[in-house]
Parts: sequence; C-alpha cells; structure tokens
Amino acid sequence: MPIPSTIQPETMKIELQKKLASLPSAPGVYLMKDAKGRILYVGKAMDLKKRVTSYFGKAGHKDLKTSVLIEKIAGIETILTNTEKEALILESNLIKRHRPRYNVILKDDKRYPCLCLNMKSPYPNLTITRKIQKDGGLYFGPFSSAGAVRKTLKLIHRTFKLRKCRGTNPKSRDRPCLNFQMGLCLGPCSRPVDPAQYQAVVNEVILFLKGRMPALIKNVRDEMESAAARQDFEAAADHRDRLFALEQTLEKQVATTTDFKDRDVVGMARQGGATLIMVFFIRGGFLLGTRPFYFPETVASDRELVSSFVRQYYENAPFIPKEVLLPLAPEHKALLEVWLGKQKGKKVYIMTPQRGEKASLVEMAARNAEKSLLEHSNAAIGEEEMLDRIQRRLTLQRRPERIECFDLSNIAGTEGVGAMAVFERGKSAPRQYRKYRIKRAPAADDYAMLREVLARRYKEGDARQTLPDLLMVDGGKGQLNTAVAVLKALRLDDAFDLIGIAKKDQERDETEDKIYKPGRKNPVNLKKDPEALLFLQRIRDEAHRYVITYHRKRRMMTYRRSTLEGVHGIGTKRQAQLLKHFGSLKRIKAASFEELSSAPGMTRPAARSLFEALRDSGECINTSV
Repeated sequence: MPIPSTIQPETMKIELQKKLASLPSAPGVYLMKDAKGRILYVGKAMDLKKRVTSYFGKAGHKDLKTSVLIEKIAGIETILTNTEKEALILESNLIKRHRPRYNVILKDDKRYPCLCLNMKSPYPNLTITRKIQKDGGLYFGPFSSAGAVRKTLKLIHRTFKLRKCRGTNPKSRDRPCLNFQMGLCLGPCSRPVDPAQYQAVVNEVILFLKGRMPALIKNVRDEMESAAARQDFEAAADHRDRLFALEQTLEKQVATTTDFKDRDVVGMARQGGATLIMVFFIRGGFLLGTRPFYFPETVASDRELVSSFVRQYYENAPFIPKEVLLPLAPEHKALLEVWLGKQKGKKVYIMTPQRGEKASLVEMAARNAEKSLLEHSNAAIGEEEMLDRIQRRLTLQRRPERIECFDLSNIAGTEGVGAMAVFERGKSAPRQYRKYRIKRAPAADDYAMLREVLARRYKEGDARQTLPDLLMVDGGKGQLNTAVAVLKALRLDDAFDLIGIAKKDQERDETEDKIYKPGRKNPVNLKKDPEALLFLQRIRDEAHRYVITYHRKRRMMTYRRSTLEGVHGIGTKRQAQLLKHFGSLKRIKAASFEELSSAPGMTRPAARSLFEALRDSGECINTSV
C-alpha cells in the first residue's frame, strides 16, 4: 500500500506496510498513532484488515480531512476481540481514556444544568445541578442554559406547592416560612404533612417536567371540579389558578406530532472538517427544547459519527425516549438498540424514517443543524478576522491568539485582590482564569498590588506555562509603566506584547476609552475601528467582573469571621461546622436557641453564648429562646 513519505521516515513507512500486510481478518479495535506515539484516531471493525487498509487505498482519499490524517499516521496498533459487541465497548472505553483528536468526543454533561428531584426524601425538593449521579434521584434536562433552567424552576415553585428549602430533609422550624404563609408550600418544616399528600404534588411536578401537560391539565381540572362539588371552594380556587398557569404554559409549547409520543430527533450538518449535530427533545408530542453539539474536526464517516454520538450521548442522559430518529442508519444498529434498551430498562427503537411526519422532523432538525453550523462558522471567521484587525491596528509583533487581562480590587484600602481573565482565539477561557489574594503589597497601593500579581503570574517558576501573545492591564500610563518594569525585571519584556486600557475621562470631554502602548506618549486612535475597541473593552470588562466577584466573596468571608469570632466557645472549628450545617450566616442568625444547641459539635453553653452575642449586637433575627 502506498504510504505518504512527506512526514514519516522511510523506516516508519516500511514498518507500517508490514503492519498493514499482517493485519488479521477478525473483529477488533485499531488505534492510529503519529510519529510521537500520540493516538490520532480509534476505530472498530468486524474485519480489521479490510477496514484499516481501506484508509490507504485510492478510495481512502475522498476528502481532505482523511488525507490529512493519513499523512500523520506513523503506526497502527490493533486489539482483537471475540465479538463485534466487545469491539464496540472497547472502542468506547479507549475514546474516553485517550480522547483522540479526530474522534467524536462529547463535552462533559456537567457543564449543562439539569433539575434533580431527591426521591430518597419523604419530602423531595427540586434543585439545579450540573452533575448527573446514580443516587436514586430523578433528573430532568439538560437545559440549554442556566437562564432556561432557572425560569423553569421559578414557574414550578410558583405553580406547585413543593418545598423551596435546601437539604435532603426539611429542617425543623418553630414557625412556618414565608412560602407557606403565601400558599406556595405545604410547610413540612413546621407542621405535620401527610407524605401521600406531598407525593401527589411531586407526581404533578414529574408530569410537568416530562412534558405530560395534557394529562396534568386533565388531573388538575378533575381535582378542581371534585373540590367544587364538595363545596370546598378554597381548594377549587387553588386548582383553578394552577389550571390557568398550566394552560398558559401549554399554549407556548409547539406541537410537532399527533401521536403524543416521546422521541429524540437527530439532525446533522457537515462543512469541511466541522460537524454539528442537533437534537430535538419531543415529549408527549410537544417540542420541549433543542441542543447543538459541535465537533471541529473528525475523520469518521457519517454512519460512524452518528453511531459514536448515540453511544456517548445516551450513556449519561437523564432520560432515554422510546424512539430515537436518526438521519441515517448507524453502524451496528441492532447492537445500539440492545444497549439503549439496557440503559433505559425498556425496548428502544432506532429509526431512520424516509417519509411522513417522522421524516419531516428529521429534516427540520437537519435544517436547524445547518443554520447553527453556518452561524458557528461565521462567528469563528469573525473572531479570526478580529484578531488580525487588533494586530494591525495596534501594530503588535504577534497575532493575539492568547490574551491575558489583569484587574485589581480593594475597599477602603483593605482586602486587596487581583484577577486574570484569559481569551483564546477571541473567546473567553474561564478554566484558565486565575485569582490572586494580595499577600505583601499594601491594598491601598494599586501599583504595588499590580507588581505583586504580575510577578507571581510570570515568575520563573511559571515560565514553563503558556505565555500570552498580548498582556492587557486595566489602567493608564502608570499601570502600563509598572507592568513594563515587572516584565523587564523578569527578562520577559520581549516575550509578548503589552497594552494598557484606561476608561474615558468625562471631565475632559473624552468620548472613548484609551489604549496605551509602551514607549508611546499618546493613546492609539481606534475611532476608525470601534469594533476593535469594543472587543478589547469586553475583555477588560470580563476581568473586572471576575475580580469584583472574587472580592465580594473575600469580603463575605471576612464578615462571617468577624460576626462569629470573639464569641466565647465558638472557635474556628465550630464556625465551620455552623456554616456547613445552616448553610449561611443569615440562617445562623435566624436560628432559635434550641436549633443552635442541636447543631453538630455544639453544646448548650456555646449555643447560649452565640445566641446572646447575636441578640446583644442586634443581628439576631429569631429572638425566641
């Protein structure tokens, strides 16, 4: 087989040819590696020899992305399995372990919010979580955004009398909370509530979250009519209000099918090496939401891609519908159906409809996938163009692929902190953000704080870390000159570009923020390119948001310590136990003497000291003893 020799040495080419010739015609998994031994792609096959050699024949160069992969291959490792099913499982495990560049790899679902009902409690509550666990809870979602899940939770709390307090079980209270007094909760924290009555509310919430709106509306209407028939007009009015809220919600939902079944619909679009898969979530015949999955580059065929997506997505999905509609038949369809059925506990059908209502749904999902992929591509092009414009407008030595921006914060010269926001290829990279608590510099001296933060970030011990192409500091010439001095002392003055961004001075009738560069007296004029200035302002504002959030957290920690410190019998350990048990300082202040004394690690004398200290300072909310 002809092997490209532009990258691999002649010896590697010979070894690869020998490996291809000796491949067995048996089921198994193959791992393609580059010259450094890094795994590029993991695949499976019923016939390893036939599948792997197909990459190196003339038919294996149908597209550019496959040709690029072939040029990088320096070695192939194979693992034989007894059956096709074993190969399927092994391939999935190897992809998860090695995360090869050219395989389809889904992002961690912890990043997407879900709603969880803790069914182990006699009085379950609904919480937002980003991590799905096998803890007996019921999970609903994932939702497309944190805003969407909070909006749904707010609607549920307003419509159903589910408890709003945190924790596995409601904490005992002497008096009912405000939600009970407003008729929004049954009040299991302060009064006996029949678990069966509470479970009826939970069942309604489950119907709502599963999209069973028609069935739920019928149940509420029946309850309203039954209450009216027995002349319980207060209960009837309560059911009427819920019925009205649910009917309004139903009107906003989009009906997509007439059979009212649960199904997921998958659409796919490809452009060059990029792929976008769009999933429609249809519950009870209504479209509840959509979710896109973007893959920047993969060499998998359409069938391989769909098969890999189904395996990875439904492995941890909170809900698996009875039907999954796909744009084309995946590899190993029968095996996937068996695996999905095992995950769900019931039979699951994979369908590739060609006509009718279901085919229209797949086509609609594909159109939405094409639209999202186009938007994603245009956004990526716009970001790349912006980086070129920034380099040109500011006459930078390097293209600013990685930008680091620093900001500082303090209050009345105390609790000084710094923070670094990072943007890579025009997008924020929150996982690389850094926070700095000022240790040596006076919090009232901005220049000293900036020196400390920059020295800690770019000290020699961090030299092996990724350095930026552009460093931004929030401030004018003073902050910029401070940064220049620090980088010069660290011998990094030529390692990357540096700018300062200062806010406009309205007293001088300035109309825009100013960009300063080292060695230049006047700011750079960006009036002809306001979008470039807006881009830099966005980075500065993100650093400011991050440092302010950190500073507020530090102030709150100091406030908590100052409130609990100095109380006889309340040391550091008890402070931590109290905050962990009650969840917040506000709840500690609202606790009664009995609640304080029954907290873990507390004694009655210590509880008495704390209760009296809070009462004497006027911070005690609950004055009952």
